Amino acid sequence: MPETKIVARDGVSLHAVAQGPTDGPAIVFANSLGTDLRLWDDVVELLPAEHRIIRYDMRGHGKSDVPEAPYSMGQLVSDAETICDTFELSDVLFVGLSVGGMVAQGLAVKRPDLIRGLVLSNTAAKIGNNKLWQDRIAAIHKLGMDAVADDVMKRWFSRGFYASPNIAPWREMFCTTPVAGYTGVCAAIGGTDFYTPTSGIRVPTLGIAGSEDGATPPDLVRETIDLIPGSQFTLMRRSGHLPCVEAPEGYANLLKQFIKDIRHA
Repeated sequence: MPETKIVARDGVSLHAVAQGPTDGPAIVFANSLGTDLRLWDDVVELLPAEHRIIRYDMRGHGKSDVPEAPYSMGQLVSDAETICDTFELSDVLFVGLSVGGMVAQGLAVKRPDLIRGLVLSNTAAKIGNNKLWQDRIAAIHKLGMDAVADDVMKRWFSRGFYASPNIAPWREMFCTTPVAGYTGVCAAIGGTDFYTPTSGIRVPTLGIAGSEDGATPPDLVRETIDLIPGSQFTLMRRSGHLPCVEAPEGYANLLKQFIKDIRHA
């Protein structure tokens, strides 16, 4: 049975779920802006049972605490570091999607001793610019989450998925994300440019992009992955910003192959 744990860092409680043997090779998943650890539900069930799998809700999201905004990327990276240290993990395969992928890059730079490999999914070293994110923050404060949800869903999902009933729980997840949590992480993204530090990463890395991703287009993802020598890049066709939701089996197969490639078993 999955084990739920509350991890505290600097007065902020982070909600985490662990499953698998405590001595198994560790995989840590970090969610995207406007989602929580349920983002990975369909993928983790398809991974080998021998692995120790940790998922957590980023601060301001899911069941984690919602401190006052704004947040910094340094705080988000330190949160991930605390998760790994609390569970006494080492040689971690860290899987991050969107802002979770930015956290993965920052953690690999700060704590290379923790990282066995990286999966940088639908992410980049720099996403947008500070003005874009400040405009997003202002719109949320003025209009609320529900008013911008449809535009966000169109950036997140392929046209086919957007037109299906499957979109409903993801729209609700977005709309119920606390405003302080959402805008706090927006501020962290807007203040982050990892091009120089990411170019110094020297761990096995798999990049994943969705062909219909309106938030982090494939060329942006590939540009970041190309900064890391020896990295791999995969494009998932007919998927948007959350390919782990639209095509969990295909996504899990990519992870399983990468696990074999880096001998993380």
